[in-house]
Order: sequence, then structure tokens, then C-alpha cells
Amino acid sequence: MTADCHLHTCFSDDSDTPPEDMAERAIALGMKSICITDHYDMDFPGGEYVLDTEKYQAELARLKQQYEGRLEIRTGVELGLQPHLQEKLRQYLENCAFDYVIGSVHLVKGQDPYDRELLDMTDEEMYREYFRFTLENVESMEGFHSLGHLDYAVRYGYDRGRSYSYGEYAELIDEILKTLIRKDIALEVNTGGLRYGLGFPNPHPDVLKRYRELGGEMVTLGSDAHVPSGMGYGFTEAACLLKEAGFGSVTEFRRGRPEEIPL
Repeated sequence: MTADCHLHTCFSDDSDTPPEDMAERAIALGMKSICITDHYDMDFPGGEYVLDTEKYQAELARLKQQYEGRLEIRTGVELGLQPHLQEKLRQYLENCAFDYVIGSVHLVKGQDPYDRELLDMTDEEMYREYFRFTLENVESMEGFHSLGHLDYAVRYGYDRGRSYSYGEYAELIDEILKTLIRKDIALEVNTGGLRYGLGFPNPHPDVLKRYRELGGEMVTLGSDAHVPSGMGYGFTEAACLLKEAGFGSVTEFRRGRPEEIPL
């Protein structure tokens, strides 16, 4: 793969990595392009994941010039989706020029599944509620190019996804996928699931196959790396899974426009 399109740096509250370190790692890996997608999660439990957008975009503009001819650096953002934030997110995106916007659901019943002990429910209940809330978001919200890590909550299940299957939640997942297709929103393949030891990326390969069966064509690819060593993690495996699911390309966004890159 020549690009990693989901990366976090010190402009995200959960990373200390300077953007320049990500750029240097990409060059060492032989990548031609990266898209940095730092977090902005409004109304998040325990406090917002705040992005200093002006400073962030200024720094990435500087790096674009510094690495011109060696590495394409695109500017993105990962927005935390919640239906009541639609107007705030719309206004935010109107005032910011991003190449690529990931819309991600990070909450179940107002809590991040990362803090699993705060959710008094079984894994099955947590996964079902996560998919229900994801469907509510993709049906009601606009402005993002790709849905991030569809089955994110599975990363933090007590059984580490061993009892998770597409079939158990097919009704909800199918509605999410159909909505993405209808609204021309891509589906992200996030290799963070592999890095977290699930044995599969997010979403599960069976979800990728179903997305293709339903007519889905646009898939984006990102590692969700917060440190340079995670960049490009599992991309070879992800490419094989995509080919097995019937995809011949991945989608990258530049200035908000999709471009198909052969696998």
C-alpha cells in the first residue's frame, strides 16, 4: 500500500507523536502519501477531545512544503459522531478545508467502550447498542467521507471478540451498510483491530463481504496509528481480505473528492 489514511499525532489528546515523525516513518516504509486525521470529539465523557484546528492546519501546511517531492501529506480529521452535534459539526466543517473526514462512533450509552467497566451490560448488549447508535448516526448525519472502524466496540469486549459474528447483528449491520451506500459514504477498513489482537480488522471480513454483496464500492484504509511504529500495520493482510471480498481498489480522498487506487 502506498498510503495510510488514518493517523494521529500530538494534535490529538491521545497521542504525543510530532507529525514530522509520522512523515519520516512513512518515507522509511516507502509510502507515497499519508493523511493525518487527528481527533475532534465534541461533548465527550470526561471532556472534549479538542483539536486546535488553526494550529494543526498551519503545521501540516508547513510540512507539506517541507516534504514536497518526497511525500504527499494530506490533512484530515476524525470526528466523533453524535446526532445532537450535527449542526455544530456542519458549522465546523464549513469553516475548515480538509482533504478527508472520518466519521466515527466512539460511544455506547454515553461511555467510551474503552472504559469497559463503566458499561453495565454484556458484550452482546454492548455490541448491539453500538450498532444501533451507529445506525442512528449514519442515518441522521452528513459531512463525513468514510465511516470509521465500524465494529470498534468489539475491541473492548470482555471476550475480545471471540463470540462476535456478523450474523448475530446482521439486521443492524445491513442497515448501516445500505445507508452508507445510499449516501455515498465510504466504509473504512481499520487495521487497529489487528493491532489490538482481535485477529481481524474493523470491520470483520464478513462485514466487508456483505458490504460488497450489497453493492458497496468505496473502502478506505488506515492503521489508526498513534505512534510511528503502528503505521501501515496489517496492510498486507487487509489487502488480501479486500481482494477476497471482491474489491479491486481502495478509495483515497483529496480535497474531499474520492480517487480509486488499485490494490
